[in-house]
Amino acid sequence: MSSDHLPEHPDFLWRNPEPKSSYDAVIVGGGGHGLATAYFLAKNHGMTNIAILEKGWLAGGNMARNTTIIRSNYLWDESAAIYEHALKLWEVLPEELEYDFLFSQRGVMNLAHTLGDVRESVRRVGANQLNGVDAEWLDPQQVKKLCPILNISDNIRYPVMGATYQPRAGIAKHDHVAWAFARKCDELGVDIIQNCEVTGFVKDGNRVVGVKTNRGTINTEKVGLAAAGHSSVLAEMAGFRLPIQSHPLQALVSELHEPVHPTVVMSNHVHVYVSQAHKGELVMGAGVDSYNGYGQRGSFHVIEEQMAAAVELFPIFARAHVLRTWGGIVDTTMDASPIVGLTPVENMFVNCGWGTGGFKGTPAAGLTFAHTIATGAPHKLNKPFALERFETGALIDEHGAAAVAH
Repeated sequence: MSSDHLPEHPDFLWRNPEPKSSYDAVIVGGGGHGLATAYFLAKNHGMTNIAILEKGWLAGGNMARNTTIIRSNYLWDESAAIYEHALKLWEVLPEELEYDFLFSQRGVMNLAHTLGDVRESVRRVGANQLNGVDAEWLDPQQVKKLCPILNISDNIRYPVMGATYQPRAGIAKHDHVAWAFARKCDELGVDIIQNCEVTGFVKDGNRVVGVKTNRGTINTEKVGLAAAGHSSVLAEMAGFRLPIQSHPLQALVSELHEPVHPTVVMSNHVHVYVSQAHKGELVMGAGVDSYNGYGQRGSFHVIEEQMAAAVELFPIFARAHVLRTWGGIVDTTMDASPIVGLTPVENMFVNCGWGTGGFKGTPAAGLTFAHTIATGAPHKLNKPFALERFETGALIDEHGAAAVAH
């Protein structure tokens, strides 16, 4: 493959303004969800006096540290609804944002290696079809036909017994997605303020009225938290706790290769997922490191086990060289579903806990979170994902469809 296929960037993407003393709304976190939220606040609700505060550089967190997989084949009705809406938005956003971020609907397979996997997978395909999600069950020969380089022999440690398949799923180029949203936000008047770390909040009673930063205090009527793994740290500053845990989650890319891998293959059982990027790198992800932490690197043994599983499934990769590895901070909840909604602090809203679903959920997360911030009430798609579900017990258990253990 060649970088000749990559589109040219626009000459100008976004301004780098100084923060103003006040905004109508402040979004904490300049990743995909923060950018998408600001975009939909401006586009759908006419709120353009908005600041996005990013403590590092734009989209330098999980937006730059994921494996870019997009799919909507989750088990429960609530999850299928929000992820399927996200997928429909992915299909129109390149034209809407006027930016080719290389959304490639090459399909995603989730392998089954045990009878338990088969039963769970067939059940999920049925649930997906009832929810209007394109989902199929493939036997091993159909898996091989779709992905000829996959080893479906019986004499391997994790034999392939079939797979779920979503043809409309795929990948997109994550940095281009961030730049596409940032460029449109800037055009709509949103201030994107990098190197601006939040150090506290100003409250009037139980109502938030400002944000303290390392670049001064910013007054605001509404605050949206979209900081993924650091959301619990921000919530603690505001005086409440979130039921999330942060873990390192690793991924890696190989050197460039000719096109050999036509789809995306995931295996929850062996904790590996593999695709081939537009330039030709093999992109692989692993399960989370088991310990809590905010480090952006993981443990070597996780990579070692991931490579062993990947080579067994794809013997053709045995001589491929790893080019680089990285880690992100994945924020997980007890039911492997996100939290998007109101908080105990008046006019403060939270969007976190997406686990490994953050990138694929970006457009719908932004749309629904913007609705929640603008109206003070949840959108119908994010209403089931309220913080209160951990008190009421109305959980949405997506551990089976989350693809890697978390």
